[in-house]
Amino acid sequence: MKRRTCLKTMLAGAGLAATVNAQKTHHPIELHVDLQVDPAKEKEMLHIFHTQFHPAAAKQPGFIDVKMLKLRSALQGSAPPRSNYRFVLIYQTEEQRKAWVETPIHKKLWPTIENTLVSKDYTVLLYDVA
Repeated sequence: MKRRTCLKTMLAGAGLAATVNAQKTHHPIELHVDLQVDPAKEKEMLHIFHTQFHPAAAKQPGFIDVKMLKLRSALQGSAPPRSNYRFVLIYQTEEQRKAWVETPIHKKLWPTIENTLVSKDYTVLLYDVA
C-alpha cells in the first residue's frame, strides 16, 4: 500500500512540475488603451474601475492584472495625444481576454467607463510580453 501511495505522489508531483514549466514558457498578453477621461467625470470613472471593473475582471480565467494609469508627464518624446489615462489589462492568453470581453458583466461595465470619456475614439494596442 505504501508503494502505491508513493507512486501516486510522484506522478502528481511530475504533473505539477510539467504544468509549472508550461506556464513559465507561456508569455502573457497586455492590452493598452489610451483614454481621454472627462475631468468632471474622473472620480466616477475611478470609482467604477476600482469597485466594479477590477473585481469582475479578477475573477476571470487567465486574469493576471488590470491597471488604470493616470498620466503625470512625458519625460521624453510626446504623450499620447488627448489622453490622460492608460488602461492596461494583462491576461495569460489573448483567447482568455477575448472571452472576458464577451461576458455579460464586461458588456455591462465597460460602457460605464466609456461614458466618462470625452471621446470613444481611443487607441487600443495589443502586446505580447516578450
